[in-house]
Amino acid sequence: MRHGAWGIFSLLLLILISCKPGPIDRYAVVSRHNVVNTGFDSLGSLSVGNGRFCFTADLTGLQTFPEMYEKGIPLGTMSDWGWVTDPNPENYSIDDVYKTWNVHGRSVDYVHQFRENDDARKYAASNWLRENPRKIPLGLIGLLITGDSGKEISAADIKEPRQKLDLWTGEIESIFSLSGDSVKVLTVCHPEYDLISVKIKSALISKNRLGIKIRFPFGAPLSFGSDINAKGEHTTEILSDTNNTIVLEHRQNNNSYKVLLWKNNSIIQRTGDNSFILDPEDSEDEFSFSCQFLKDGEGRMQTFGETETASKRAWDEFWSGGGAVDFSSCDDPRAMELERRVVLSRYLTRIQCAGDLPPAETGLTFNSWYGKFHLEMHWWHSVHFAMWQKNEILERQLKYYSDILANARKTAVHQGYKGVRWPKMTGPEGIESPSAVGTYLIWQQPHAIFFAELLYANAADTDKPKILEKYKDLVFATADFMASYAWHDTVSNRYCLGPVLIPAQESLSAGSTINPSFELAYWKWGLKTACEWQRRAGQAVDESWDSVAQNISALPVQGGLYLCSEDTKDSYINPRYMSDHPIAAGVLGVVPETGMVDRKILRNTLDTIAAVWNWKSTWGWDFPMLAMSAAASGNGEKAIDFLLMDAPKNRYLANGHNYQDRRLPIYLPGNGGLLTAIAKMCTENGFPHNGKWNVRWENLNRYPE
Repeated sequence: MRHGAWGIFSLLLLILISCKPGPIDRYAVVSRHNVVNTGFDSLGSLSVGNGRFCFTADLTGLQTFPEMYEKGIPLGTMSDWGWVTDPNPENYSIDDVYKTWNVHGRSVDYVHQFRENDDARKYAASNWLRENPRKIPLGLIGLLITGDSGKEISAADIKEPRQKLDLWTGEIESIFSLSGDSVKVLTVCHPEYDLISVKIKSALISKNRLGIKIRFPFGAPLSFGSDINAKGEHTTEILSDTNNTIVLEHRQNNNSYKVLLWKNNSIIQRTGDNSFILDPEDSEDEFSFSCQFLKDGEGRMQTFGETETASKRAWDEFWSGGGAVDFSSCDDPRAMELERRVVLSRYLTRIQCAGDLPPAETGLTFNSWYGKFHLEMHWWHSVHFAMWQKNEILERQLKYYSDILANARKTAVHQGYKGVRWPKMTGPEGIESPSAVGTYLIWQQPHAIFFAELLYANAADTDKPKILEKYKDLVFATADFMASYAWHDTVSNRYCLGPVLIPAQESLSAGSTINPSFELAYWKWGLKTACEWQRRAGQAVDESWDSVAQNISALPVQGGLYLCSEDTKDSYINPRYMSDHPIAAGVLGVVPETGMVDRKILRNTLDTIAAVWNWKSTWGWDFPMLAMSAAASGNGEKAIDFLLMDAPKNRYLANGHNYQDRRLPIYLPGNGGLLTAIAKMCTENGFPHNGKWNVRWENLNRYPE
């Protein structure tokens, strides 16, 4: 009996210390993961940014050799506001790309992507609407260095390079030599203005062999969105050159932006229609300049010293405030790699995904899907900000949903539903882009409710009424659509989802998919939560919401395993059903407790997924999703195994980016999902209780219930 009591006590003690709060030496945690480059690597580019604006540099600290990175992580300068729209002489509109489906006896239009062998106008309209508007690159800023022969150097001429990204200050230091002359470049981004500032130290300046080349690419509908060689389709003009400030204007079609250059006693020379050189005075061995990009307004120029000071202050505040996690007391040999991924993911999501709009999947580095954002991915990009007590970032982006409310309501009305139907792939105005997959997704619909509940649950009691008032209209409009979208099966007296729909496991068919497991659980939780918001607001509960929540179909099960959807029998035998996102696991973990999930069945499902899934077909956020599911089902060891699984798209590069493939060398939903999983596992004691995971954490918010 004594031994039994001691065993229970030891187990409880182990659980208590396995994931314990700090204090934490935050500087030590962050600084031990500073990124160091000692050679050119097409996947090794580094970025500085402020969340709305990002500048990606090569080994020189600027964008000197963009051609070397074209097949890796390309060099670019991008902003939240930098969009372009091509002329539309054929007046293409959403009306041109509707595909009509019979949905339970009703005709319902979906914005569809038509193919070349379809109707010619529908095909052309599909392409134009997908490509417009699109994000544009704002400029390439590089070093112009000439060798002894007077010719511009190549990358092969750079010797003894050493580049460091100081995460605590947000500064890139790049040092290299050329024929015995050293060059040191410091690169920083201003936290408030879309501005980079650079300081260069080298004897090459006084030898009149070092300058700055500035080029403005054409914002093309290409994979990376940049065409430096396009001519005649865009122009750059010098608007003014007074004192130490130059104002340039770049124009493409009817879109334009300005660039303010603090030239610091240098001379600007035009070298082409869209290219310039800054030539410093050759009497000094040190030169600094600043470059600010502006959509509107006059701007406010900052010197290098001012920018560097502001950057250091902002990053110190970021790292010192909010959440922190320290893995240094862990004995598992994988712990430091996990900590590295966490720290670098925090840096990358802060500079790439913290603007006023939902982020694109490749952030502000280069265009994926024309730079448009995918609202089902907004969850993976931004939930972690609130979990790590950076609520203001999620709140800033939630304004977007209010801004596009009219378009979302228009979609719902056109399809015969109540409330608002949120788009999938979209731009600043919230207009749905044609797709053969995306427009049929529904799992982005409850996100607005989840975001609002996350903020409400973690707000101080005195602030909860403000959160309730601020977001209740979004919650209620979302719930109206969700309740009206579900259809009542009178034979079995239950509510069903689909057809027509494509679930989060996008490999399934729109015309046959019915009752996907993840969407059923998320629908139930979302509507239950919306009902609770009505109670909090002192309103009567909407009977239709409550009825759907109480009577939605049970999760489909076969052979003691959760199916991806009710129609996909033999899911774990048929290869067709074992690809893409293994989202059936998300019914608990991503989705909070609903009462629908049997944990034993979920554990068996996770074991089967681990054994049979086609891992080449998965995506970066699948691994934190599976980890959250495993932790919620009580298996912390499997959660760690999923987080650190050796799989093609679970690779984290030296700079912290989640590599997927050549088409997507970076994938920020993976970084954001990792941060959400870690925070959730910390606050819910989800790490293994084997004595090897003594994780220290502080100031993390809890997941919604």
